Amino acid sequence: MAWWSSASASSTFNSSFLLRSSLSSYSNKKLSSNHVAHAPPSPSSPYITINSFKKRSTIVTNCTTTNKKNMESSSTVDCVGTGTDVKCLISPTDKEEIEQEQVEQDGQVMELGMLLEWAVLVSPFFFWGTAMVAMKEVLPKAGPFFVAAFRLIPAGLLLITFASSQGRKLPSGFNAWVSIFLFALVDASCFQGFLAQGLQRTSAGLGSVIIDSQPLSVAVLAALLFGESIGLVGAGGLVLGVIGLLLLEAPAFDESNSSLWGSGEWWMLLAAQSMAVGTVMVRWVSKYSDPVMATGWHMVIGGLPLVVISVLNHDPVYSESVKELTSSDILALLYTSIFGSAISYGVYFYSATKGSLTKLSSLTFLTPMFASIFGFLYLGETFSPLQLVGAAVTVVAIYLVNFRGSV
Repeated sequence: MAWWSSASASSTFNSSFLLRSSLSSYSNKKLSSNHVAHAPPSPSSPYITINSFKKRSTIVTNCTTTNKKNMESSSTVDCVGTGTDVKCLISPTDKEEIEQEQVEQDGQVMELGMLLEWAVLVSPFFFWGTAMVAMKEVLPKAGPFFVAAFRLIPAGLLLITFASSQGRKLPSGFNAWVSIFLFALVDASCFQGFLAQGLQRTSAGLGSVIIDSQPLSVAVLAALLFGESIGLVGAGGLVLGVIGLLLLEAPAFDESNSSLWGSGEWWMLLAAQSMAVGTVMVRWVSKYSDPVMATGWHMVIGGLPLVVISVLNHDPVYSESVKELTSSDILALLYTSIFGSAISYGVYFYSATKGSLTKLSSLTFLTPMFASIFGFLYLGETFSPLQLVGAAVTVVAIYLVNFRGSV
């Protein structure tokens, strides 16, 4: 026995009222709960069939659903009421449309995910390159050593706070603190001090190219200290790197400025060597301390000598010229510290832990590219033809050294 009814309703029909009416009619016939009312399956039925449920009452009716995209169009579906539930069976055509829309939505989500992943990978190099431009703009008003110290200390405190919130252990023991102290002296004090001095005398883009030549020095140090193989491709990259650096340095020595220490390119080369030694020291430091926590402490400790030097050097920020600092200058200082150090290092470590070291090494050339672009846009900096050739040769050399093990 089966009771059938046919009705037409919008997608906002009251299912509970429909069920109460049907169930009331159903109970009047005193049907047993063991009986199941269902539509006999038809081979020519254009709708998806549904299995009947034993020992439960099922009422089938027709109802009309309205397409959300086009309010004037509608499609008929079978609605099955089981107990107090209502299930609507969609025709195969409507089902294919829904599945197609779901596939399109999933594809859009995947594309956004890939874009976000690449944005995360590129962001440290973007921040480092643009921080060079921000530093150069504020150096004359604040002084080189004050800017270097300000870039380190607040960023270090932020990293320490972040590492503590993640449950990372504080450094403990003599070896841990000695390694962090020496790491801070080389990779923080010397690197940022030389960088600030060089930025006073050269462009941000050119300085960034020279600093990011440090993988060349790292390759040599790793071969000498850890026995890592450079390989034929890596050796070719080192030779090209030396040629590129010579081309970058050549225009610095003109008739009006023949002093080595007056060359911004020379200070940048010293900064690159400091960073290279610091990169090699990380392996030693990580034996005794958490790398993220050690990075934060090395920034704080390395920034303290720069504060002392900035006072002894009578940097402009300690004189009346501090009043000349505009809101843009203050924002530039905050940008170099928060984005150019804390966030960039944090994202870099995050990407490294995700197994993206190969991608990260291949993106090294982006730092001088960003520094050159924004240096040109905001500071009007340009390369001489010889420096442009030297920059291109150096970038190719960095690429070859980074991929020496995979070629």
